[in-house]
Amino acid sequence: MFTTPSGFSPHLACAEPGEEEEAPQEGSVPGASLPEGPPITSASLDTLIQNLVPTADYYPEAKVRKFGPKILQLLTEWTETFPSDFRDEKMVGHLKDIIHRIAPCDEAYWKTLNQVLQKLSQRLALMSQGEESIVKVSLNASSISDKLVAFKTKPPPIQKDILSICNDPYTLAQQLTHVELEHLSHIGPEEFVKAFVQKDPLDGTTQPCFSDQKKKTSNLEAYVRWFNRLCYLVATEICMPAKKKQRAQVIEFFIDVARECFNIGNFNSLMAIISGMNMSPVSRLKKTWGKAKTAKFFILEHQMDPTGNFYNYRTALRGAVHRSQTANSNRERIVIPFFSLLIKDIYFLNEGCANRLPNGHVNFEKFVELARQVGEFMTWKQVECPFEEDRAILHYLHTAPIFSEDGLYLASYESESPENQVEKDRWKALRSNVLAKT
Repeated sequence: MFTTPSGFSPHLACAEPGEEEEAPQEGSVPGASLPEGPPITSASLDTLIQNLVPTADYYPEAKVRKFGPKILQLLTEWTETFPSDFRDEKMVGHLKDIIHRIAPCDEAYWKTLNQVLQKLSQRLALMSQGEESIVKVSLNASSISDKLVAFKTKPPPIQKDILSICNDPYTLAQQLTHVELEHLSHIGPEEFVKAFVQKDPLDGTTQPCFSDQKKKTSNLEAYVRWFNRLCYLVATEICMPAKKKQRAQVIEFFIDVARECFNIGNFNSLMAIISGMNMSPVSRLKKTWGKAKTAKFFILEHQMDPTGNFYNYRTALRGAVHRSQTANSNRERIVIPFFSLLIKDIYFLNEGCANRLPNGHVNFEKFVELARQVGEFMTWKQVECPFEEDRAILHYLHTAPIFSEDGLYLASYESESPENQVEKDRWKALRSNVLAKT
């Protein structure tokens, strides 16, 4: 038995190799209906299909009026939860075909199904707009990020810094929360499926993961890129000032921003800030850190300590979830998880548990747990940000130039001289590279 990073114990859901299932009772037929009573943990695919597809035998009084409401509910939930499935015109055609089959049976069906189509169209339009805005932000950020030259022996380029845009930690934490919730709002549950299911979950047919599914995982990937950008932005802001006192001031500022993110429930920005401050070009600035008040930083590091499978973070996350469930305002409903760890949890659950049990039955427990974790995320992402937008700050977060890794090291060495031969050699190579380009 083992435990996944999320704490889910799959000892029931994950059958061990060689483990035998109880033989079917005499007279039982493969693919028979699910028995009534307590929920079961597995069944054959044929049985599952048989119990999901209405037939004359399954519905003794089988008419469209009898199971029409169930079809309406299915189509409504499908189009609301997985709208990207209907980007394909063929799928829209199938949907309209079903509508034309059942709508004539009841005037109320026409009204409901027209609303389903209208809402689906609106969702697809919003998804396209969101992806276009993400692409624009990425292009703006990347187009200017390489224009900075981290070479402090020359006059520095005209460049704003974060403190000139926002010097209030709480305000910046609020704007970071805006960015996080905006990204989350575009991520659909189907992106988790496309990201992790490299094979058909039931027939084992190999299918590509990210390579041919870019469109269907673009929002998820954009969110990961945002996390990395925030890490590098924090490191850039710390390494950029020429004076030690200014660098220490930026460190203290980001410590306070991270603390406000923690209080809000924005754990993703919190971890990005901590990660940026722990990057080697930043952490090596010992004289700078010596000038800064860092007691609060070590407390935050402790909260996000990976020891014990991120035990401290998971405890804090449970607290934020409880607050969200009993909240009276959107401010208290905010739960933004450390996204990379959430992805890791779902990945290990998907990879660590078999889709089928040794007897060929579909492993219900695994898919129920996957649905629970993704469903919880879907609840968190629907929260509307209660903070007022500050366009200037948001623009800076998305477009401010950031150093590459080499740029960070060069700026770091220019701030505090190399301490050993390895650092000296790297500094010399980086300076030569910059001179060659300029």
